[in-house]
Amino acid sequence: MSTLLSELLDFDVATLSAKLRDRDISPVELTEAYLARIERTDATLRAYITVTDDLARKMAKKAEAEIVKGKWRGPLHGVPIALKDLVFTKGILTTGGSKILGDFKPDHDATVWTRLARAGAVLLGKTNLHEFAYGITSSNPHWGIVRNPYDHERIPGGSSGGSAAAIVARSAAATIGTDTGGSIRIPATLCGCVGLKPTWSRVSRYGVLPLAYTLDHAGPITRTVRDAALMLQVIAGVDRNDSTSSRERVPDYTANLERGISGMRVGVIRELNDKLSAEVSTSFNAALDTLRSLGATIDEVSIPMLRHTGVITGIITWGEALEIHEEWMRTRPQDYGDDVRRLLEIGMMTPASSYVRAQRARARALAQAQAAMADHNVLVAPGSAIVAPKIGGGRIFDSQEQAVDVIEAILRFTSGFDATGQPALAIPTGLSPEGLPVGMQIIGRPFGEVEVLQVGAAYERARGALPPPPEIQ
Repeated sequence: MSTLLSELLDFDVATLSAKLRDRDISPVELTEAYLARIERTDATLRAYITVTDDLARKMAKKAEAEIVKGKWRGPLHGVPIALKDLVFTKGILTTGGSKILGDFKPDHDATVWTRLARAGAVLLGKTNLHEFAYGITSSNPHWGIVRNPYDHERIPGGSSGGSAAAIVARSAAATIGTDTGGSIRIPATLCGCVGLKPTWSRVSRYGVLPLAYTLDHAGPITRTVRDAALMLQVIAGVDRNDSTSSRERVPDYTANLERGISGMRVGVIRELNDKLSAEVSTSFNAALDTLRSLGATIDEVSIPMLRHTGVITGIITWGEALEIHEEWMRTRPQDYGDDVRRLLEIGMMTPASSYVRAQRARARALAQAQAAMADHNVLVAPGSAIVAPKIGGGRIFDSQEQAVDVIEAILRFTSGFDATGQPALAIPTGLSPEGLPVGMQIIGRPFGEVEVLQVGAAYERARGALPPPPEIQ
């Protein structure tokens, strides 16, 4: 790859957009640069299940012709993106990361992709994930283990592991992930990029293969906060094909990105600020100091129900996932990976009364979260208690040589905000002494994405750029 083409991969979406609009670069050369990068890196990272190279070239040529004629569609016009392989794409393999859907080609597009395509985005392909989005490692037994770009022996997080790995490896300019228990924010945290879980119902889920109907969210995984705002601007809004999509007005998500946060009140969630590894604690406290230096007031808030939301979302997911997979579990149980099959079997043994109680407890969690936010602009918490663990490691040991359960150390920080449906932004706070990404979450009121993004953008500017991962061989 020439130096010029390599440089194209370093631009974020906002920069690419200006250069594409001004015809400083062409969608065709940009797409070729990304396709070459995928070819170079993906044998190692396994970020993709399907690469749509012919379609990408066709879409790039169309975008170039439109831009030359002055038919500018907006900030994503000509920008190469990728979709988590849960997002339906008409006539294109959509596996859900499973063997069961190994040859499934939908007869329609998901609304998320319809809106991105209408905005002129170029589809590079479909990204790898934890099978059926039911897990946080992205160690997929059917399509390959996704690897963390900062350390190939470590997980990227999941379930949207391929989407985050592609961003950090520079093999997509932007991606779409989904989040049921943390599956956008966990890989963003462990890989060192930005992941936005919007408010539940903010983004249509029509044509997105479900895991748990009342918990699922779709949202962007990107390099920067501004890029996440640009992506959300396109995909947000009511959809007649999704009866759960909100009619709440879609604001300008970029409007306040430059305003700063002086005078804002930021609440640190007590229940999510304990049992942190030394590197996460150090990085999180440094991030709080940065927010203070920007003029925010930092104090502590308590949401006691967050200590139980892992159980709450687990029970809800067991029931809702089983309803989706019940027929396949009767006819094709052998085609699931062992971990996903075990979770579905647990769903078979979970009584309906537990599901009802979990939904009631979920309502209490939201009430407590709203009370905590009554006099705060946003809340903050680490994205995980630990940095990315080794692939295959169910337990690690802390500095006191105490065993730490990997799933509990990660999932308890994210699942609560799937239960409450609040918007939550994962953003890197730095690298550990080992050179592994560390991150935090910024949580807002329902439909409060503008404020969440405002705080994220101010912090991102003050933090500066992260060192890139080692070059992928």
